[in-house]
Amino acid sequence: MKLALISGGSRGLGQALCAAYAALGYKVVEFSRSAPEPYSVATDFADPEHAARAFEDAMRPLAAETWDEIVVIHNAGVLDPIGAVANKRTTQVLDNINTNITSALLYLREAMRQFQSHACRKTLVNVSSGAARKGYAGWSLYCAGKAALENFVRAVALEQAQEEAPFVALNIDPGVMDTEMQATIRKTPVEDFPEVDRFVLRKLLGHLRPARDIAAAIVRIVGGEQESGGRVDAAEFLA
Repeated sequence: MKLALISGGSRGLGQALCAAYAALGYKVVEFSRSAPEPYSVATDFADPEHAARAFEDAMRPLAAETWDEIVVIHNAGVLDPIGAVANKRTTQVLDNINTNITSALLYLREAMRQFQSHACRKTLVNVSSGAARKGYAGWSLYCAGKAALENFVRAVALEQAQEEAPFVALNIDPGVMDTEMQATIRKTPVEDFPEVDRFVLRKLLGHLRPARDIAAAIVRIVGGEQESGGRVDAAEFLA
């Protein structure tokens, strides 16, 4: 049996990833606040203590089983609040950081903790973004979270190299997709996001790829031979 753990699998790319791995015969477990599927685990990423308990409770019994392959994908994340961070409330800032950084690290940490000794093919994936490498006015919190996770994964790859049964740790840039997040971006006032017109144009010109195509590319990436700690562009693996 093969196992796929996916965070943020209730919609968009995460949902497409769940469908792709389920179609390949993997046992899929997804973590999200809405938890819409029978294989979902209700998880509030804005509450790290709750999230940590949910991760441990779900993964501990799975770690007692034998697996031929384990794929762990972190996809959960929020863009809100959009706009200059100086104008945001402390609670908004903390909710974003807790969701995009703290709970994300706890999720990946728990997967390594529970499955480290499993001597099978194991891949740890962070779904990254161009925002990890470039600053966007109005997205300062989102950019910070994406950059933090990218460097976390690079460091984890070095740590895993010391393990007897290591995970291959990867950052994957999915590129631009036709998702609800993109729809939200296009509705953002220009005073909160000065580059909104460029994102509107992408939609009009048909430059947004379907989430299912990006999910298929990620499956190909994970199924191939990648250098641990690397950053991979999903566009290079589109069919």
